Amino acid sequence: MEQEGKKAELLLKTFYELVNAIVGQTMDPEAALRRIMSDDITGFGTGKHEIFNSYKEFIEKIYRVFNKQLPPEVKLHFFDVQYTMKDRVGIVHGTYEINYTIDGVENNYYGRRSTVFLWDNNCWRAIHLHVSEPSAHLAEGESWPEKALKAQNEELKKQVNLKTEELHNSLKDLQDTQQQLIQSAKMASLGELTAGIAHEIQNPLNFVNNFSEVSNELFNEMKTELATGNMQSANEIADDVKQNLEKVLHHGKRADAIVKGMLQHSRASSGQKELTDINALADEYLRLAYHGLRAKDKSFNAKYETEFDPTIEKINVVPQDLGRVILNLISNAFYTVTEKKNKNVNARPHDLVGRGYEPMVIVSTKKQKGKVEIKVKDNGNGISQKVLEKIFQPFFTTKPTGQGTGLGLSLSYDIVKSHGGELRVETKEGEGATFIINLPV
Repeated sequence: MEQEGKKAELLLKTFYELVNAIVGQTMDPEAALRRIMSDDITGFGTGKHEIFNSYKEFIEKIYRVFNKQLPPEVKLHFFDVQYTMKDRVGIVHGTYEINYTIDGVENNYYGRRSTVFLWDNNCWRAIHLHVSEPSAHLAEGESWPEKALKAQNEELKKQVNLKTEELHNSLKDLQDTQQQLIQSAKMASLGELTAGIAHEIQNPLNFVNNFSEVSNELFNEMKTELATGNMQSANEIADDVKQNLEKVLHHGKRADAIVKGMLQHSRASSGQKELTDINALADEYLRLAYHGLRAKDKSFNAKYETEFDPTIEKINVVPQDLGRVILNLISNAFYTVTEKKNKNVNARPHDLVGRGYEPMVIVSTKKQKGKVEIKVKDNGNGISQKVLEKIFQPFFTTKPTGQGTGLGLSLSYDIVKSHGGELRVETKEGEGATFIINLPV
């Protein structure tokens, strides 16, 4: 009797394991099914296609089809389970309930399962399976909940397609907004440049005016000397006038170059690459950035230096685009050194970290193997590791509201990438940062 009790207990346990494996509620369902089911197991359900005559047929026709449709998280409940044993045959039948959720909607499915087991080598192996609906009016459908699951999956697909369309529209709106912000950032950059150019162009114009006035006076003196027959003095004055005119020409060309640079920057980029003197481009935008900030803030004062490699030859770039990158990096460098200076000035005497701090920005170029390197180095506050991870992301900025769009470094990164180059940063918090552009020759 004790042996029979253990067999009965094992029979029910095997039945529960079988059903749990079928609905995927075990660690390795197919391994469990392989262990419990015999090779030549047979079975059928209510539907015409729910017939199988081997373990392989069950796995391919029933289990894998049903399991794909069933959500991963289900709850399984048994009730009214009964069994009978005779010799080496055990039969278990009972009703079960499956609870599952699809797209936030809770669903219940009831099924009745009868299973015939054969006692073999001290274990029960399933040799026949029958699944049906628990009530007659439901039995006209499928015994496995395939139709219900398919209908819910179709509804889920419709909702996914609807959400996809909404996301597509939202993405388009975001892209349009981004383009407007980019244009605004370019216009703001142009405004800063205009102020810097006004200051920059004033210097050569002053030279032109001054040398023109001096030359006019020298002509009057030369006329006097010629009238008195003093040819030697007249020739000396003529040499002075010639030197003045050469200086007028030099500064006139300088003013012309500045105006052309402004026009190039203000017009939309053609995207056409052209041979460009990188040293001249970096020098021009360094001074324009400096004077642009001076025009905006009269208290702004920072030193700058250049370390240009004279062996660099002209390389193919889009000068307007690369100029914007250099301008952005230099403007950011001036911003951070000014921020550090103001922090030191406004701090209480015993809080001062950098007494005698001098803001400094260094722009350098260097020719390397097959590449040209442009560096913008500052001795500002540096960049924290937390910020460093996001620094090239669109719309990320550490500047106060209204002082930055968060597009400058993101656009710079994209422009350098479009040139086949690389933009990276080296920094030490509290000591400064160096932005490095590498461009292919």
